[in-house]
Amino acid sequence: MSYLSQITSPTLLINEAICRNNLQTMANKAKKHGLKLIPHFKTGQSKAIGKWAKEYGITEITVSSIKMAKYFCQNGWENIHIAFPFNPLEIELLQELTKQNKISIQLVNEAVAESLNMSLDFPVEFFIEIDAGYGRTGVEATDFGMIEGILRKAKESEKLIFKGFYIHAGHSYYEKDISKIYEETRLALNMLKTKYSSEYPYLVTRIGDTPGCSTMEDFGDIDEMGPGNFVFYDLTQAQIGSCQKSDIAVALAAPVVDIKKDKKTILVHAGGVHLAKDVLMESDGSKNFGEIVFLNENGWTMPESRSFVKSISQEHGIIQASDELLEKIKVGDLLGILPVHSCMTADCMKSYLSLDGQWLDHAEGSSQV
Repeated sequence: MSYLSQITSPTLLINEAICRNNLQTMANKAKKHGLKLIPHFKTGQSKAIGKWAKEYGITEITVSSIKMAKYFCQNGWENIHIAFPFNPLEIELLQELTKQNKISIQLVNEAVAESLNMSLDFPVEFFIEIDAGYGRTGVEATDFGMIEGILRKAKESEKLIFKGFYIHAGHSYYEKDISKIYEETRLALNMLKTKYSSEYPYLVTRIGDTPGCSTMEDFGDIDEMGPGNFVFYDLTQAQIGSCQKSDIAVALAAPVVDIKKDKKTILVHAGGVHLAKDVLMESDGSKNFGEIVFLNENGWTMPESRSFVKSISQEHGIIQASDELLEKIKVGDLLGILPVHSCMTADCMKSYLSLDGQWLDHAEGSSQV
């Protein structure tokens, strides 16, 4: 049975071949540069995709919450790293998970280190998260007082073990000069490694953003990379040069419910609850919430002329349609929409339908098999 025949409402499609190619490409790049690839699973959030990843030599993963870590426990990962400043209210759950799983965390202050010291029953490794320069979170690279305060607290307990320094250069998504950002990242991590490696000879440094990991070819002496979005990519990544649109591994299948040829618009069942509300801006100032592809038995193809979702509400999506699209599509058909931000779209949809008609799991939902 065709996967298309199973779709009656908005459905997130996954192209396994493209996803696997993205995994293989990043694994090859990591190997080429002597880096360990520890992908961030906040994008796919899927045990099925995790099985694919293992085929490319991936043995550890990163997640964005302890809830997500719990979802991936008992799946054979050598380590699950929670790449978010640790929340001390979740120490009890961390204790439970570390009974049978190796979990590592991130610290940004002494207070949480002290709470962990008083509570941990099992060893937990930690990274100190370094502010990449855009102020979201982390310790400034030159705030040695804070860094050493955290390290002193960790030494008070045999259960809290320093692993290294972590930087997620998230501003690489909107800064034009990615190479400049990465030069700053390399220099910061190199400085920290040089300063602390005599006391901690096994410390590692890790970077986390997809734009840098996808485009850069000089990683200095960085040890590990942990990109996430690369597994699917999306229109934002294509716009900033991390990938081609042909590398995007997911598309939202959206039913066509109305067509207004005089206005050159198509109404689809696909809104903010499906795509999220991430947006790109067109050259004329209009908004782009996703680009249209034609669905077929083998996946999807790009139209010769571009059409995009120009506005969305909770359930509605209005497409600014090209003449080509208006000629080919009728009410009751399905269109594909390439997402602006695949992580958020996947989180909204909570499952995937593969091109062979199989449902894949998502941490926030469940497999429909």
